[in-house]
Amino acid sequence: MLNNIRNFSKTIFAKILLVIIVIPFVFWGMGDVFNSGNTNSLVKINNSNISTQDFIEHINKSNINPDIVRQNIDNNVLEELLGKLISNKLLSLEINDLKLTITEKILAERIRKNKNFLDESENFSRTKYEKFLLSNNITAPEFEKRLKNNELQKDLFTYIGGGIKPPYFLTNKTYQDETKKIKINYINLEKIYKSKDSFSNKEINDFVDKNKDSLKKDYVDFSYSKITPNNLIGIEEYNNDFFKKLDEIENKISNNFNFDQLIHEYNLEKISKINFIPLNKDENIENKIYELRNDSSLRLIDQNDFFLLLKIDKINSITPKINDKDFAETVRQMLFQKNKYEYNKNLLKNINKKKFNDNDFEKLANNDKNKILNSTFNSIKDNSKFNIDSVKLIYSLPINSFVLIADDKENIYLAKILKENFTNLGKNNKIIDIYTAQTGSNIKNKMYSSYDNFMNSKYDIKINEKTLERVKNYFK
Repeated sequence: MLNNIRNFSKTIFAKILLVIIVIPFVFWGMGDVFNSGNTNSLVKINNSNISTQDFIEHINKSNINPDIVRQNIDNNVLEELLGKLISNKLLSLEINDLKLTITEKILAERIRKNKNFLDESENFSRTKYEKFLLSNNITAPEFEKRLKNNELQKDLFTYIGGGIKPPYFLTNKTYQDETKKIKINYINLEKIYKSKDSFSNKEINDFVDKNKDSLKKDYVDFSYSKITPNNLIGIEEYNNDFFKKLDEIENKISNNFNFDQLIHEYNLEKISKINFIPLNKDENIENKIYELRNDSSLRLIDQNDFFLLLKIDKINSITPKINDKDFAETVRQMLFQKNKYEYNKNLLKNINKKKFNDNDFEKLANNDKNKILNSTFNSIKDNSKFNIDSVKLIYSLPINSFVLIADDKENIYLAKILKENFTNLGKNNKIIDIYTAQTGSNIKNKMYSSYDNFMNSKYDIKINEKTLERVKNYFK
């Protein structure tokens, strides 16, 4: 279905279920963006239509500032909003098809029991209810209509996945999958990669020649002066006289006075730098000026403790000489990372093509068994040595698999899964309810996915691209 609506949203159930469970009582209205809307059909779902007016009303109720929509037209914000509206419409069609209903009595009871409307004695407060309506700019009938839709959507999900009680063997399987102990052998590839210092001068020079443009650095000529009350008016106090002088300077900048004229007139100290490039990441003033290098205009900038009069004179974009130690070190690091990437890519390629075996694993360690280490995971949450994503990857693979994993310091390892040890979940274990609920949730997710596929085939969605384009033009 989602492909049919051009990936406007994720699955229906993922988005709508989040809305009806997490924020079922938060509603807004941002007022009319349009006084009226085009009633042309924007979307046709089987024999049902979504008009442009329906879409405009949906946008209004989404509490999104029209300026935000306008600024994100090219980021598909309207497509996202339309996708949500289509999802809501599909759920409404399903609710009608299944003849799901909710009585006024049940609806009133849901409102009376909502904790947002209870007083200190846990009794329904009409005052709190009306205050909620006023603060959210919504009428009681409109709120109750939205609440009814949310409750019906919850009933639909209950209809699809409610009443599921997973059998013990599935709960036990979930427990085993997450708590099994897995033993691996692994090699630290950081000790296998070509070292950063082993690249020859020829390799460095060749790399620089091939990447001259991307290796260029900006060497900046600039001049600046730090302006304080002391050097502008002769006292330490930030008073009206000081700020009047600053206003004078700003006015003269606007009237095209140049840097040297201002320095001379106000007797300021001029500091100039030629071919400047930061040597470290310190937060000093000259490094900050370097970050502002792409604006060559004469500027007066507030730096809290002082004001900065600044002019960028020239930017020289050149490739540094290889005898520059910092540049040479940068190139070596880039070569190291490139070589590391290529090595890992080729290793993964061979693993995926089943061209990597135990002999290759041992050869990688130069047949030195001391370089082949071992470790045991106690559960899928055991990230004491490797990062959690690597642990989850290990737990998803069968025995005898080879895989690349990493630690929290981004060191890379090649691992082989040796064996797994399972334990069973006792039926009287205190945590059985946790795994029963988790197993039930997994089953529901699969059912929702299957139901989503069913709706793909049940509903034919056609979007009028020309009408959608007209809606976009409303915001431009």
